[in-house]
Amino acid sequence: MRLFLGFKTRYLARKVFSPSAAVRWLRPLSTCSPVEDKPRPSMLKHLTSKIKATGPISVAEYMREVLTNPVTGYYVRNNMLGAEGDFITSPEISQMFGELVGVWIISEWIAAGRPEQLQIVELGPGKGSLTKDVLRVLSQLRSVLGGACVSVHLVEVSPVLSALQAQALTGSESHVTTEEDEGEGPVYRRGNTPDGLQVSWYRRLQDVPKGFSVHVAQEFFDALPVHKFQKTPRGWREVLVDVDPETDEKLRFVLSPTATLASTALIQPGERREHVEVCAEGGVVMQLLSNRICETGGAALIADYGHDGTKTDTFRGFKGHKLHDVLTSPGSADLTADVDFSYLRRCAEGVACAEGGGVACVGPVSQSSFLQNMGIDARLQVLLKNTSDSDSRAQLLRSYHTLVDPQQMGERFQFFAVLPLSRVQRPKPQTGLKLEKNRSPAPLPVAGFTTLTYT
Repeated sequence: MRLFLGFKTRYLARKVFSPSAAVRWLRPLSTCSPVEDKPRPSMLKHLTSKIKATGPISVAEYMREVLTNPVTGYYVRNNMLGAEGDFITSPEISQMFGELVGVWIISEWIAAGRPEQLQIVELGPGKGSLTKDVLRVLSQLRSVLGGACVSVHLVEVSPVLSALQAQALTGSESHVTTEEDEGEGPVYRRGNTPDGLQVSWYRRLQDVPKGFSVHVAQEFFDALPVHKFQKTPRGWREVLVDVDPETDEKLRFVLSPTATLASTALIQPGERREHVEVCAEGGVVMQLLSNRICETGGAALIADYGHDGTKTDTFRGFKGHKLHDVLTSPGSADLTADVDFSYLRRCAEGVACAEGGGVACVGPVSQSSFLQNMGIDARLQVLLKNTSDSDSRAQLLRSYHTLVDPQQMGERFQFFAVLPLSRVQRPKPQTGLKLEKNRSPAPLPVAGFTTLTYT
């Protein structure tokens, strides 16, 4: 059965997709062969010294050191996004992606009863492109937002990327805070957009103020450290990273000789796969998000490549838009693993709210389905109609197909949402002889996860 979104979501989409909406062109993905960077011996030396001192380390600890070490970490030292970097994300490909996420945010704000406060919280904002496109949608829909107090809160550990985000969102209207700044607390950068919205930067989700928030995590969970486990005749054993005995210049994978605390705690009873990856940190983040949604309302929208508890060995590296050996030249390439949405769902739905409620998870659905349900085809037609330049039209079509084509990002990436349980629950049927005249309406369908139609 086809489900239909209500009038409000269609109205939002029509306003954003109007001919007056701004157009932004992006460079196509470079196909040139990357120039190999020299290995960073400092990270390799750091890891080999650590392993020699304490023994083999888990894959999770290896990922954490390589990506976020405060001195030599990949995310701390690099601008890795875009055609010149090691990978490119959907918001960098087309403005349509962020615009539709913006429509989704306002749709959920309306479904929640139009709270007076709306905090937009993005985890791992990249270059700020997604938030910038979202804010453009909010600017176009000021009449819908009315007097709501809107603010932006970015969770980012990279000084390099936070500076790029500040430039994209606030221009010169931001500053790095210091311990002497009164009232700043855990905020390490603050600024204002051209429209006057306040933007604040944090290193941890826990530091973002409580309040009605719509959280967005686009290619965030895939970069969190994973533990890897292998089933053996002696039971589950954790995959560890060790120094190659033949040379200190190489690392290798080994199996733990006995069960570890992680293998005992993280493997689900009855697990049938031979190899399993578990992102314990992702589970913690999901519990934090669920608690925030339970306490103050809101939602979370997660977009990432992943699976629903079916895949096995997905740990890999990317450098110059090509696969890169995960143990070679640590610190010079991005490390990632597919998101296990079944694990995130268990972590979210296991959170108990104080008032006896909870959260509900919707999805995952493919990126192609989500974007088409949100109206990307209609948005594409508006953009094509309003440009006569053949190169720009060709780029628009290329970016559209990159996002939705099943052979590119369309099926590889998934969308997953976390909502208050009351958001999706149907009202309980009334019993007895006395029936109320004004019964609670059924909840609105969740935009993006059901079919959007125009009438």
